[in-house]
Amino acid sequence: MEAPLVLPLPALLPPLVALGYLSGSWLGALSVCRLAGVEDPRLAGSFNPGFSNVLRVHGPRLALATLLVDAAKGVPVLLLAILLGLPPWAQGVVGLAVLLGHSYPLWHRFRGGKAVASAFGVMLVLTPGVAQVCAALWALLAWRVRTAAVASLVSAAAAPLTSLWLAPDYVVVVIAFTLLVLLRHLLNIQRLGRGDEPGL
Repeated sequence: MEAPLVLPLPALLPPLVALGYLSGSWLGALSVCRLAGVEDPRLAGSFNPGFSNVLRVHGPRLALATLLVDAAKGVPVLLLAILLGLPPWAQGVVGLAVLLGHSYPLWHRFRGGKAVASAFGVMLVLTPGVAQVCAALWALLAWRVRTAAVASLVSAAAAPLTSLWLAPDYVVVVIAFTLLVLLRHLLNIQRLGRGDEPGL
């Protein structure tokens, strides 16, 4: 009986990266708000098409729906990458493609979200313990500080340290995710310095 054909990594990775980018470029906030018949979140609040701004502008019900879409959209391609036996670094490349699709979607002139909810979804598949710790930290800070940017920045910065403890094989991957999230928050950091960052 012949052994099943297993494609080499160079043949598997490019299509999975493309699928990751395509799935990531589906902005949950836009779909949820359109279906609900409410204002485009890019026109109000922080003008960001993501969970925090939908919460700020349209309330918790639509924000939760946005969170679910943005966290779940990369799950199928990541599970496929794991099923096909990709090593952790390659799984991370696919996950990073999901985040880049969310942050810089071609269909929306490369104007996407901040990748926090999408990063949570990606890490929930690759490093579930890290994702849970960071989500708990985000929720605690958002409740206490009432500023999504602070919660996002601190939880993102904590992710690599948490990964050292809970998922050491994915430390480099998590560092890449963290750097992207921090990059996407540069304007928020400037607004925090000026004291005019919008609250939740």
